[in-house]
Amino acid sequence: MSPDFDGVLTEEEVRQQVATGRRLVVKVGSSSLSSASRGLAEDRVAALVSALADAHDDGHDIVLISSGAIAAGLAPLQLRRRPRDLAHQQAAAAVGQGLLVQRYTELFRDRGILVGQVLLTVDDVTRQSTYANALRTLGTLLRMGVVPIINENDTVATHEIHFGDNDRLAALVAQLVRADALLLLSDVDSLFTAHPDEPGSLPISFVPDVEALTVDTHRIGSNIGSGGMTTKLQAAQIATGAGIPVVLGRASQVGEILVGEPVGTAFSPIDKRRPRRLLWLAHASMARGALYMDSGAVRAVTQANASLLAAGITKVTGDFVAGDPVDLVTPSGEAVARGLVNFDADQLPAMLGRRSSELAAELGVQYEREIVHRDSLILLNHTID
Repeated sequence: MSPDFDGVLTEEEVRQQVATGRRLVVKVGSSSLSSASRGLAEDRVAALVSALADAHDDGHDIVLISSGAIAAGLAPLQLRRRPRDLAHQQAAAAVGQGLLVQRYTELFRDRGILVGQVLLTVDDVTRQSTYANALRTLGTLLRMGVVPIINENDTVATHEIHFGDNDRLAALVAQLVRADALLLLSDVDSLFTAHPDEPGSLPISFVPDVEALTVDTHRIGSNIGSGGMTTKLQAAQIATGAGIPVVLGRASQVGEILVGEPVGTAFSPIDKRRPRRLLWLAHASMARGALYMDSGAVRAVTQANASLLAAGITKVTGDFVAGDPVDLVTPSGEAVARGLVNFDADQLPAMLGRRSSELAAELGVQYEREIVHRDSLILLNHTID
């Protein structure tokens, strides 16, 4: 597995990490595998599998996050384009998922490689219990030499279909399996300074800090998939913040990317790897409520690495129990941190604004604890809009 990174990697080091890293998560978008007119593009799928099988034979663990279920179902259902309503999207996914996995199974089998289908929903990686189950399953498959093929469970998910074409899921899975690198493959060559068709738009080969990036990405995307460049940058932000290098590029160039060639856009990790529990808290958890802080508590939590005490809380919202993730918010409602709360929601109103010693004297020593301990909270970075 990848070591902790003490600083920003160079572009060459990022690409070398892809070429030499043991465990790679590869995400491919719908538009790279399909077209609205002919459904699954057999030649594109075959080329992708050939490159990934080569990497597998060279000793890499490969986890494939594959979009394309909805797109693969368009032609059989005689749909000219991706439907906008949820029912038809899920119907297309139900038809297309089987076709997609069947083709992957056949192509990898021809190379002597077994695949395992794993369907996930957002809840599967946002609830700590199922998160642990997913980790165990994927870890076992990889140890047995199987290539897991992961897709969002489009037939039952209602939120994912507008989720970003599996981009954020890929970043979360990369964290989950402790990947050495994440590859985001699509139908564009790289990140550009503006829309590629605009005069003066230039490709960006290296991004040392994705959080400091300022480019207009909202008009770069495909009419086949649900994701665009914005969701890919969000995924890159999640992964690089966890210490995982990222390369974004065209799916047809995956073979070159896998051996470290300078194609696409390389993103340097910007932080050391954090404990998996904090990664789950930052990116895979769903807040069950919110704790509103006064200005002093905001400064203590965000600037002094302090725990959140009852004295600094002014309001509580949500329905949660001890151990659930909650957002820590400013007086104006901006979430600046997320943490695991030590009390149930219905216990907190009587505690708000009161000192720990006072609570212990009146209610018992069990109430002298922090509401959220500093070791169980993480500051929330600003995300790409």
